Amino acid sequence: MENKKPVIVGIGELLWDVLPTGKRAGGAPVNFVYHATQLGAEGYAISAVGNDLAGTEILQELDKNGIGHSIATVDYPTGTVLVELNKGIPTYNIVEGVAWDHIPLTEEAINIVKKADAVCFGTLAQRNPESRKTLNTLLSYAPKSAMRFFDINIRQKYYSEELIKDLLQQANVFKLNDEELEMFRPMFKLEGDEDTCCRHILKEYNLKYLVLTAGSRYSTIYSADEKSTIKTPKVKVADTVGAGDSFSGAFVCSILSGKSLKEAHQTAVETAAFVCTKDGAWPVYPKK
Repeated sequence: MENKKPVIVGIGELLWDVLPTGKRAGGAPVNFVYHATQLGAEGYAISAVGNDLAGTEILQELDKNGIGHSIATVDYPTGTVLVELNKGIPTYNIVEGVAWDHIPLTEEAINIVKKADAVCFGTLAQRNPESRKTLNTLLSYAPKSAMRFFDINIRQKYYSEELIKDLLQQANVFKLNDEELEMFRPMFKLEGDEDTCCRHILKEYNLKYLVLTAGSRYSTIYSADEKSTIKTPKVKVADTVGAGDSFSGAFVCSILSGKSLKEAHQTAVETAAFVCTKDGAWPVYPKK
């Protein structure tokens, strides 16, 4: 992996986050790819936009930021999410019936996934059967060695027990936060403290890594034989939009670049802290 950039692919929602300060490009899988790209990966986004100005503009954003892509143009409007901030913490109103609900399966997308070292996906882009079918098919083309990073990323009502368990069967890395862990205790029949629950999920689904984040307090990453816990740095928060995605992108990119679990975790924590000090999900990284 020293001789080539890791290839990291995000499949799912591509949209404009409409914040009080203006609109910014976003969508969890694409945010993930943005940060991995900034940290040295060869990143690709797979999604769909509408035949509209918003779609043209978001493709320009991808190109400007060096993100490769297979983005179909479909007969639905480009996705938008209305974001309200309360002391930097976002709440989301996600518009339905948009382009990323209708991601088609294309040869171009298949060819990208075939060379992936990591693929990121979540629950939100599968609220519509068309995009869900596309994601499932694309995952079947991912190399067996690839990291399959399932960031559960619960939003509104767009998830089900069946969907989550199905995606866990296809994943080898699972990321959730402390609130989601509590929400899923009945689903996974979890008993005991947080540590016991995380180890149970890790073993039950034969995962390489389980990532648990707890906002401003700490994060913990588990593997079969390691555990790393790091306190969240105290920073002046502009907003937390995309912070979790930056954590994920930095962790995966670091692991694929040969860092140890603890080193990759530290990079992820520092990256997320930096993103929290900036507006929006795609801040400009400082030049090294």
